[in-house]
Amino acid sequence: MKNLILTLIALSILSAFPATARDDRNRYSIADAMNLEAAREKLNKGYTFKFGKQSHAPVKKNHGEFMSNKKTNAFGKSDEFACQWAFLSAMLSFQDRISKEGGNAVINIRSYYKEGDFVSETEFECGNGAIMAGVTFLGDVVTLAE
Repeated sequence: MKNLILTLIALSILSAFPATARDDRNRYSIADAMNLEAAREKLNKGYTFKFGKQSHAPVKKNHGEFMSNKKTNAFGKSDEFACQWAFLSAMLSFQDRISKEGGNAVINIRSYYKEGDFVSETEFECGNGAIMAGVTFLGDVVTLAE
């Protein structure tokens, strides 16, 4: 009986503190993320990436709309750096999709974190948690006229 009372007391004390998981939404510079050394090294296959309503050459063929949803470990990283790393992973996924579909670009790229549309030519949206950061993008894989 004594153990039961102690257990109930412990549970009531623990339940008095609400469990709060961090789930922030932040916006960061696309240019800063694209200019990371790792991005300059890995996103160099001659493909075009256009965010929001950025202008581009005429579309010869639309291969479809695709999603890239990437997360990264944020432990010990600044929110911005973790988001830049998730951004790079998402862009590498798009780069693979361009190759697979036979296109040469992804246009109309927009943030779609937790199904919230955010369109910008200069910023992307990222979710920051206590231990994870993530981005979700939607974009059209296309073949642009050269």
